[in-house]
Amino acid sequence: MPGGRLTQQERQQISLGLADGIAYAEIARRLDRPTSTITREVMRNGGPTAYRADLAHRATERRAARRKQAAPRDPQAPPQAHGRDAEAVREYEEAFTTVLMHTGLPKMTSRVLACLYITDTGSLTASDLAQRLQVSPASISKAITFLESQGLVRRERDDRRRERYVVDDDIWYQTIMASARANAPLVEVARQGVGILGPDTPAAHRLESMARFVDFVSETMVRAAQQGREVLHTKPKPPSDGDAGPRADQG
Repeated sequence: MPGGRLTQQERQQISLGLADGIAYAEIARRLDRPTSTITREVMRNGGPTAYRADLAHRATERRAARRKQAAPRDPQAPPQAHGRDAEAVREYEEAFTTVLMHTGLPKMTSRVLACLYITDTGSLTASDLAQRLQVSPASISKAITFLESQGLVRRERDDRRRERYVVDDDIWYQTIMASARANAPLVEVARQGVGILGPDTPAAHRLESMARFVDFVSETMVRAAQQGREVLHTKPKPPSDGDAGPRADQG
């Protein structure tokens, strides 16, 4: 299996494969590359609908040039835990950040959240984050404030009385519940409009349809979150020998 960075020709093949609706795993097989390589390449360069081979190639060249020009962050940095490949971790962090940005989060907010999630402890201080991301404490503070407002992180004090920012298993459950509750005012105001505009008018029909749809989706979200909450607190089982082979990839 070839190593090294993707060539421009390979990126053209990725672009053609995406245009044809081919799954990442099949594109990877055709290029004799790991599926993870294709996934990272696509997600950090616009996603499957916006990926462009020439733009992706230029962006990669710019990132490589910046890394060559930049001084090492920490020449005495210890090796990665669990024998991880430092370059693979860095590339994954970039891909994770890009996916978070595609959900609508600002770039710095996405960087902070991704950094917290790939940390084994799931918690870092403001100083830790500023050092890891090479940004100012003010940038970290702004990102954390936004993440807190969305219920995506929480604060706690460690045994040295330092404030730490934490992501834990229950945060996604709380986020889904908060999102469902946030829809309630929309349902209420839509139904107020039905009474004001007249129940038999086209405008009222439109508002009532919206209210029923949003209400149904919110209730479904709540039920699904409650039923699936235990998944967040259940450690995945290690794959058995029978599961070691390749799995179908939906891209």
